Amino acid sequence: MIYISKIIIPLITIIVIIYGLIKKVDIYNEFLEGVKEGLHLSLDIFPSMFAMIISVTVLVKSNIITDLTSLININLFPKEILPIAILRPISSSSSLMILNSILSRYGPDSMVGKIASIITGSTDTTIYIIGMYYASVKIKKIKHSLIVGLLADLTCVIISIIIVNIL
Repeated sequence: MIYISKIIIPLITIIVIIYGLIKKVDIYNEFLEGVKEGLHLSLDIFPSMFAMIISVTVLVKSNIITDLTSLININLFPKEILPIAILRPISSSSSLMILNSILSRYGPDSMVGKIASIITGSTDTTIYIIGMYYASVKIKKIKHSLIVGLLADLTCVIISIIIVNIL
């Protein structure tokens, strides 16, 4: 298996080059065009990416999420999972940091650890994905995609709490 993983990328590259030679394509110029297109795309999405990184950093460093969750006093679920449920649609790295904190504090076999792990594995970074991908193709109307994505994330959070409680 290790041998296959080391050879797969060079093999794909060789196949693409051979295919290009058979089709009589100027491979080098096409490669340069692809690099230029990728650079333009990177420059187009950079402002959105930068704004997202700054926003998430401010949100995490200000501890506003933990302050808000300490005010909530609901006994239906452990309030320790609220930060991960709130941050997961925004940032994968921030939610992984919170998951690591939960697992080190409560353990992976605890109820909180199981719920947080399921939330991390079953939800997606909806806001990040919509911000990056829609900005790259210049889609402005994101309302319905955002609502459906966040509802799917909320559904995953609710179902993870139910499943852990049942099992």
